[in-house]
Amino acid sequence: MANNCTENPETTRQLIAQYLNSDAALQKVHDEFIENTLTNYYLPFAVAPNFLVNEELYALPMTIEESSVVAAASKAAKFWLTRGGFKTAVRGTEKVGQVHFMYFDEPKRLESFFKKVLPLFHEDSKTITQSMRKRGGGISAIELRNKTDELDGYYQLHCTFETLDAMGANFINSCLEQFAQTLKVEAGKQGISLEVIMSILSNYVPNCVAHAEVSCPIGEDGSKTTVSHEFAKRFVQAVAIAKSEPFRAVTHNKGIMNGIDALVLATGNDFRAVEAGVHAFAAKDGQYSSLTHAEIKEDHFTFWIDVPLALGTVGGLTSLHPLVKLALEILKNPTAKELMQLVAVAGLAQNFAALRSLVTTGIQKGHMKMHALNLLNQLGASEDEKVQLLEYFKAQTVSNAALKKQLAEIRNNK
Repeated sequence: MANNCTENPETTRQLIAQYLNSDAALQKVHDEFIENTLTNYYLPFAVAPNFLVNEELYALPMTIEESSVVAAASKAAKFWLTRGGFKTAVRGTEKVGQVHFMYFDEPKRLESFFKKVLPLFHEDSKTITQSMRKRGGGISAIELRNKTDELDGYYQLHCTFETLDAMGANFINSCLEQFAQTLKVEAGKQGISLEVIMSILSNYVPNCVAHAEVSCPIGEDGSKTTVSHEFAKRFVQAVAIAKSEPFRAVTHNKGIMNGIDALVLATGNDFRAVEAGVHAFAAKDGQYSSLTHAEIKEDHFTFWIDVPLALGTVGGLTSLHPLVKLALEILKNPTAKELMQLVAVAGLAQNFAALRSLVTTGIQKGHMKMHALNLLNQLGASEDEKVQLLEYFKAQTVSNAALKKQLAEIRNNK
């Protein structure tokens, strides 16, 4: 007998039914994304407008639950709209996968064996790679790596791939499993004793990187084409602090991921894979550090990001989820390379907005005003009370206690 896991099963059933889609066919699509589906879990789907990227205007779709993220991104986009916009590029698109195995005999014997069997890895995986090769992608390289300094007997086939507009996880994993099978069979024929432990892609893609930057002259305060020297100096110092202090860097980069994750999720990509790879990249030099960089050079302020992003615009949810299709349409149906650049822009914009607040007015003033509506909903404020309170707090510091007090005063006056 199943245990009741809620205090009121009937209320739970009503809640589950409330969030189910009335279109049975559409609900079936959602049901089959994962296992043991109960209902749908809604998140807001928004757009952040006014992004000028490589001289072309975009609105970026964002799916996120956190207050002020979309507003902050939009504000950053508007700020840079009159200062040249965002410039982007792709530094590389190389994806990675590995076959991990154990071998305890002579390393030179394994190296000699690998050279002989290397062509067979390509030959035996031809049926898997055929379609990808026709489009210009496929296996880039297969390398034998001796990792015995890190772990006794540990070796790997370190493999790189080009997957074009697909994120490529299934393609890469299928290739790797075939490599592992070929490795085992051919080793058996040669009397070489090795044990394949696992074959799996890596979400760390340091050679699949998008670059985004903004830059403008340093000039008079209040100009729509410049930034002030004082602002630029404080901003560069704030980034330098995030570069040198991991406690600050984690929060600094979390703000970047607010923008990145929101766009990655809206376009049906795997934000967890992106998160894992990005944070590994942030620690690639031995200490966790800022993903963004800033400098003042020859009276110009420049702010930029290089970020690893393994994304796709075909396959997965891109052809199944209606809102993912819409998000890609809003982005003008980008290629994977174009999406990488737009996602980097989202992260850079989010970080700019946060740092701009931090070095000027402070982060809480703007954030709490955006969060005020959530607090008012929690307090059960009516629509009329919300209007009055939001107007009142335009010039006041927002806090939960202050909202409660002012709401009580409004109700007492009634």
